[in-house]
This record gives sequence, C-alpha cells and structure tokens, in this order.
Amino acid sequence: MTTINIKTESGESNIYLGEKLENLRAYLPADRKVVVVTDEHILHHYSQYLQGFQIITIGLGEANKNLQTIESIFAEFVRLEVDRSSFIVAVGGGIVCDVTGFAASTFMRGLPFGFVSTTLLSQVDASVGGKNGVNFQGYKNMVGVFMQPQFVICDVTMFKTLDNREFISGFGEIIKAGAIRNLTLFEYLEANYQRALNYDNEVLEKVIYESVRIKANVVKNDEKEKGERRVLNFGHTFAHSIEKNTGMLHGEAVSIGMVLAARASVKLGLLPIGEVERIEKVLINFKLPVKLSLAKDKIYNALLKDKKREGDNINLVLLNGLGNAVVQKVPITQMEEIIYDLY
Repeated sequence: MTTINIKTESGESNIYLGEKLENLRAYLPADRKVVVVTDEHILHHYSQYLQGFQIITIGLGEANKNLQTIESIFAEFVRLEVDRSSFIVAVGGGIVCDVTGFAASTFMRGLPFGFVSTTLLSQVDASVGGKNGVNFQGYKNMVGVFMQPQFVICDVTMFKTLDNREFISGFGEIIKAGAIRNLTLFEYLEANYQRALNYDNEVLEKVIYESVRIKANVVKNDEKEKGERRVLNFGHTFAHSIEKNTGMLHGEAVSIGMVLAARASVKLGLLPIGEVERIEKVLINFKLPVKLSLAKDKIYNALLKDKKREGDNINLVLLNGLGNAVVQKVPITQMEEIIYDLY
C-alpha cells in the first residue's frame, strides 16, 4: 500500500492506494456514529463489508448527481439523527463520492467524511482533490464546495465487478494526467495499454499512483482553481458540453475533448500536428472515442455556461508539447471560430 498526503486550506486528506474495502473500519473514528452512502451496485456485490453501518442508498448514473439527491440524503440524515459528532463515508464511484462529499460538507455547516473509491475514474479524479459538487439543469458540477475527505481508500480489486465500459472510461483521465504533466507516464501508457486493459495490477497501481501524484501536487499548490489547478481541465471545456448533449461517460467525453483541445493547440501554434496523432493513437488503443457527431452550436452554447468562463473569455487548457499544459485566455468570439474549425 502507498499513501499520498494532500494538505490544503480546507483540510488534510490521505489517499491510500492499494488498500481494501474490507479494512475500512481501521480508518473510522471509534467514538462517532458512522453513516455510509452508497449505491445499489455496491450493495449487491459488497454488502458483507458494510454490515453494522447505517446505510443510505442512492440511484445509479449521472441523472442522480443533482440537488434532488442531496435533498433526499439530507432527509435521511435527519431521520438517522446525524449530528456534528457523526462521520460520513461514501462507498462508490465518482457520483457517490461527489454527492456524498457535497452533502457532508454542507449539512450542519460541515461533517467529517471519507471515501472508498471503487472505480478507476473515481480513484484518479472525483475522489481526489476536494471538489464536491452536483450538476444543475444539466450543467456539470455547477453547485459545489471545496472540502477534503479525511481519507480515500483506493481498492483496485473492485474493478472486477465494474462494467467494462466504465472501467475503460477511467483511462481518459489517466491519459490526461500524462499529457498535461508527465511525458514518462504517457509513454508508459503507450507501451502498456494491453496489460492495463487486462486488469494487470502492477500496471494499474503504477498508473493510478502517477495520476494521483500529479493531481495531488497541483491541488496542494492551488486548491481552489485560481491558477495552476486549471491545467487539470485539459479537454474538459469541450467534454462538459459533450456530456451534456450526448450522455457519454465522463472519460469518453474527456477523450474527445482532449483531441479537440490538442487540435486547438495546433491551431494556436503551440503543438506539432504529429503530437495530436500520437494522442489519438493512445486513446484508440485504450478503446476510447476520438470523434464526435454533434452539432457544433450545441458545444458552443454549453460552453457559454461553463465554470471556466470569466466574462468574455474562456480559460482554455492547451498543450505546449506533450507533458506541458498551459492555460490561455481565449475570447469567446475566438472560441466560436475554434470550435467551428475543429471538426
């Protein structure tokens, strides 16, 4: 097991890579009421490890990542007499962690919480970094807070009960991590994609560790996304629009978003076209999509509501070479031209 520590203004979080759900109780405070929030899939496969806890179950899928789900969790907190001495645990993927983190951070002005992250995407993205939020009127993560979980347990053995499409989706964020900050990780993914897709624990633990380490270092320097943390949004400016309009999984939308952002980097004179082809190849090898059939105006209109917009500009994450992401303010009017020229 490997531990990565994140210490920020909103709290301190320990990420336990290679730990197991069955050891959850070792990380829980002995003198607090513990309430577990999870979903139906986890209960079906892992209920034996959750016996003795008070459990709140939410629905599966992105459609449940909203304020209505938060309200239902609050109602359960009231019914279970949750108070400031209670401890909340999310056991599940990114949606469960996001929703639970937001509910715990806002109920009674904040309760301590931890995560057992059960999906590849969640382990490298949603459960790490202290962003907790929900969608609003179809727009991604429009309502949320910054608050660190006290711990995150990353159990790679749980991937075996994960839908294969969901598993593959997680590699979108891992490839992103290499593209923005670590060329060596990117090259490792190019060389070891078959082993990764075959659930090779050595490869999975290495790429998860490297991805989390990249994100942890960025978050330590800029928890609230005022500067450096924006690089983690490579591909996301486009991806959030794609998710809203297509229902694609997050990692799938990020895959296409990265291709579009890489092409925009070429258009703006930062990246050789050969590097775009290299990005596309590794995404295809990981069975992720690289092309999109969607009206361009839908991407543009959703982009106007994106959190990365500041007035008449968008903070667009670009590549100044593989492994080196930069953030550039692009006028909204130019973004429209870029989108209409990209595909």
